[in-house]
Amino acid sequence: MASTAPPREDLITEDEEQRPPLTRPLLRRSATNNISQVAMVGSKACPIESLDYEIIENDLFDQNWRTRAKADQVWYVVLKWTFCFAIGIITGVVGFLINLAVENVAGFKHAAVSSLMDSTSYWTAFWVFAGANLALLLLASAITASVSPAAGGSGIPEVKAYLNGVDAPNIFSLKTLAVKVIGNIAAVSSSLHVGKAGPMVHTGACIAAIFGQGGSRRYGLTWRWLRYFKNDRDRRDLVTIGAGAGVSAAFRAPVGGVLFALESLSSWWRSALIWRSFFTTAVVAVVLRLFVELCGSGRCGLFGKGGLIMYDVSTLFEDLMTYHLKDIPIVVLIGVIGAVLGAFYNFLMMQVLRVYSVVNERGRAHKLLLAAAVSVLTSCCVFGMPWFAPCRPCPVAGPNGACGSLNKFRRFHCPPDHYNDLASLMLNINDDAIRNLYATGTNDVYHRGSMLAFFVASYALGVLSYGVVAPSGLFVPIILTGATYGRLVAMLLGRHSGLDHGLVAILGSASFLGGTLRMTVSVCVIIVELTNNLLLLPLVMLVLLISKTVADSFNASIYDLIVRLKGLPYLDGHAEPYMRQLSVGDVVVGPLRSFNGVEKVGHIMHVLRTTGHHAFPVIDEPPFATAPVLYGLVLRAHLLVLLRKREFLPAQERYPKEYSIAARFEAQDFDKRGSGKQDTVDGVELSPEEMEMYVDLHPFTNASPYTVVETMSLAKALILFREVGLRHLLVVPKACDRSPVVGILTRHDFMPEHILGLHPVLLGGKWKRLRWHKAAVAKYFRDLIVRLANCG
Repeated sequence: MASTAPPREDLITEDEEQRPPLTRPLLRRSATNNISQVAMVGSKACPIESLDYEIIENDLFDQNWRTRAKADQVWYVVLKWTFCFAIGIITGVVGFLINLAVENVAGFKHAAVSSLMDSTSYWTAFWVFAGANLALLLLASAITASVSPAAGGSGIPEVKAYLNGVDAPNIFSLKTLAVKVIGNIAAVSSSLHVGKAGPMVHTGACIAAIFGQGGSRRYGLTWRWLRYFKNDRDRRDLVTIGAGAGVSAAFRAPVGGVLFALESLSSWWRSALIWRSFFTTAVVAVVLRLFVELCGSGRCGLFGKGGLIMYDVSTLFEDLMTYHLKDIPIVVLIGVIGAVLGAFYNFLMMQVLRVYSVVNERGRAHKLLLAAAVSVLTSCCVFGMPWFAPCRPCPVAGPNGACGSLNKFRRFHCPPDHYNDLASLMLNINDDAIRNLYATGTNDVYHRGSMLAFFVASYALGVLSYGVVAPSGLFVPIILTGATYGRLVAMLLGRHSGLDHGLVAILGSASFLGGTLRMTVSVCVIIVELTNNLLLLPLVMLVLLISKTVADSFNASIYDLIVRLKGLPYLDGHAEPYMRQLSVGDVVVGPLRSFNGVEKVGHIMHVLRTTGHHAFPVIDEPPFATAPVLYGLVLRAHLLVLLRKREFLPAQERYPKEYSIAARFEAQDFDKRGSGKQDTVDGVELSPEEMEMYVDLHPFTNASPYTVVETMSLAKALILFREVGLRHLLVVPKACDRSPVVGILTRHDFMPEHILGLHPVLLGGKWKRLRWHKAAVAKYFRDLIVRLANCG
């Protein structure tokens, strides 16, 4: 970051002190623009940096591209497709292993509890159930808090921010990958109301990012072809592909994985990326299919189709999957209610996360205590609520008094040939519970009271479980809660609806997903691929459009809210209305640090040690130019390479014509380091004589940086900054008689807190997005009640 702002700490502090603790942001980013910003990454506060997707054009890099043969370009393309194939293979294998482990760990636990319940050892069954849950969750929380805090949560907000241009340490490291896999297996197996889909997205992104590191000198992986991927552009493409592969591995939905990455994660897309992403997700689907067939003979323990989610509702009772025009009002009602429930779910989630953050900030012990408390609460709820549910006779009798049916029924405390419908939902892994709810031809299987109790418990536990320091996802719990809500609506409508309850459960999942995640196309395709039934497509499309439209009038999507809560400087694809009233000159602050075309080594060292800027304008002044003129932009990392190489000049003059840059520097010397890794000036040691020498910056300066005139609107500059994927945007003056550079725009300059801090008068303006507020909603309902009373 290349410009500094006058301190405004007092103004911000007074404003925050007047706010209640639970309404303050988790982390307040620095008011100045000269140091790294800080945000919550996983479950830990970390410094963050911006990524730079701009192509550097200078003498060294131009010469490097000119020397590349056609064979080099062919190998570069071949490596891209090879990496995609390898990402698909590894992500598919990891996804299968996660599902295999969850099914076996959770399956053995539930089998032990059922055996104890059948022998009427009720208290022993509870202690086994609660103890196993507590041990598994503490394992997940302990390794997350101790080994890799970046692995906490779903990881989707971090991946979303990375693809927007925000980098943070360790978000894609090998440690994070290992903790993500092991921790998610333990967390999901602990009966916590969390899912595998979000962590699988992060897992796929980690696998892809490791391929994008361009090799490793530590481990001897320095093949020269790998260095071509040591740039933010190729790493961004690989992470996007890996994230889509993660969705495909979680749901066996290859097309849905591509669309999820496009709609929800990526801020930049192109047609070539679609091809490679689709190829990778197809490889994942083939790998999963292969392993499912290998486990078909029972060689994988308790693993079954439930581990890899596939709710095939088209093979049986196809006559029940029909609908008519008269059912459309019911579908609309489901969409509206799902939107309201989803928006309220997001609101509650934010309040709980703020409370959890206060607890987690107190240290590792408090994180584990919070996890233990949530585990005990969940175990008591899951094991205790079925005692109040009635025993129901089995639809089809099975061996040993068990119910022989498509559904995985639980006897719990019931006599033989009976089942407990609430225990069948609660004492199952989420995948089996969803399959029970999606099953067609089961309208009389569940009691209304049991369904209402399970909906309330699922809704509440979903809100309470996510903030625990452990790898956990939101997608599957939201699907389960929505399916429960859909079944409940179908039961309440009774004979007024001709829709099968399983079909309405699917629509309930779609409406709740639309109300929370605010995605339409990708969720629609994922649901169709999950259920394997194209007949549902029109209804799913309708309910998603309604739920997203209604929910958007209340608040943002759950992932966007979490990104803001974590303090990640995410740039939206649209400009806020007040940005059109400001020019870039209104937000650029100084003083500006710049270098001459031939600069003194001592001055460069002083600036690097006293600032945290990552780029500096290079200005040619006499005798190298008749008047001060902007030559380009030089990066901090490139300056550090020049200082370490010690290619200095005794006088303030340019390199002679016979000076060969290629003989002294290689392009790989300036390659971008891996994600979250930054070079520092601390390791550069120069003698007093060297400090008095000079270095010619011209061959290493980007001679064609993006520039905007100071009168351009801030909204227009934001679109340019985001779409091109810039880290620095130079602002030049309107008049020619001024300094050639007014300032530099960075990501921080487009953040609302920075803009509104400089122009607090905008806080009271009318430039606000259309949202329902508490007062407006209350007034609306009061007017509605008055009108109804008058009509009566």
